[in-house]
Amino acid sequence: MDRHSERIGTAAAEVSVLWRSKQLQYTWLRSLMGRYTDFWQVTGDALDYALETHGLTDPSLREDLMQAYLDLACYPEVPAVLAQLQDRGIACAILSNGSPAMLAAAVDNAGLAGAFAAVLSVDEIGIYKPDPQVYRLAVERLQLAPEEISFQSSNAWDAVGAAAFGLQVVWVNRFGQRSERLGVCPDRELATLASLPEMLG
Repeated sequence: MDRHSERIGTAAAEVSVLWRSKQLQYTWLRSLMGRYTDFWQVTGDALDYALETHGLTDPSLREDLMQAYLDLACYPEVPAVLAQLQDRGIACAILSNGSPAMLAAAVDNAGLAGAFAAVLSVDEIGIYKPDPQVYRLAVERLQLAPEEISFQSSNAWDAVGAAAFGLQVVWVNRFGQRSERLGVCPDRELATLASLPEMLG
């Protein structure tokens, strides 16, 4: 979004926030309605809502913003953390709302090909986080008990969903957010992933 903010103008921050908000809302609403469509479609629908709300009608802007979503960079500590975990014999996996194509682009763009034992998309089951079926997918595909899986998320609602299912959860609270009020809490909270290898032992 930042690279296109000048084209959007003074509403850039508001468009970004509304896009992300609608993106999440649509995953939850589609799950509740039983009307799944993949995350690429959801992302585009949410962007269309945000652009229309702010009177932005340039098709090339929409195309560029969607493309930028495929070029997201990982946080700077991530490659080193994954390498340390691999050195310790800890298998790593992705469990994401993203479509397989989006996840492949993200992994490739971050230079992390080969870093994961599994890349799991909710596309396999047709429902979004935080439905328990999503976290069960990790248990079944990795052939581990819930308490044997250390799950990390920067989204508080995702961390709570995983904790409610029974995974061991580390909430990566990068922006100092408040905890959710949903009757369950993550097991640990970190500001970044840098200390995760030490924490896992």
